[in-house]
Amino acid sequence: MTAVILNLDTVNLSDEQFYRLCQVNQDWKLERTAKGELIVMPPVGGISGNREADFIIDLGLWNRQTGLGKVFSSSTIFRLPNGGDRSPDAAWISLPRWQALSREEQEKFPPICPDFVIELRSRTDLVEDIQGKIQEYLNSGLQLGWLINPQQQQVEIYRLLQPVEIKELPTELSGEEVLPGFSLSLSRFD
Repeated sequence: MTAVILNLDTVNLSDEQFYRLCQVNQDWKLERTAKGELIVMPPVGGISGNREADFIIDLGLWNRQTGLGKVFSSSTIFRLPNGGDRSPDAAWISLPRWQALSREEQEKFPPICPDFVIELRSRTDLVEDIQGKIQEYLNSGLQLGWLINPQQQQVEIYRLLQPVEIKELPTELSGEEVLPGFSLSLSRFD
């Protein structure tokens, strides 16, 4: 099952209306593109869910040791500054940027683009859709993003104002200056 995209050109949901829509439909995983399209995301299978959990654990352990920011799961929707309400599979925001938000902004859909995201392609995802999603992050200030694509045995590395770098799996990824000292081994793909 792939995501269902609803074109809401004539509806123009406000940020508050989109937030309320998500609250009354908590069994649905909803996102909104910068163009205003509403996306109903299907649940992932066991393999993708396990991989996503492993990535969040690795990122969370690094962050717990460094205390440099906040880690977020795929249940978190970010209201991106250049449009869209998006939910990456894993995300990280530096502590000063997170603390600059009000308590209410932190509690709802934070109006901020993560500094770092991981997007994991599941077998039902179209790679073009995920690439477009990462472009929305980049347009909103993303510093570093990884699109992990087990189906094509590669990872796409996105950096602000730089061309995409592609590495073949298995590989080791570096958090670079964004996540100093963080590395992720992608050797455990079957």
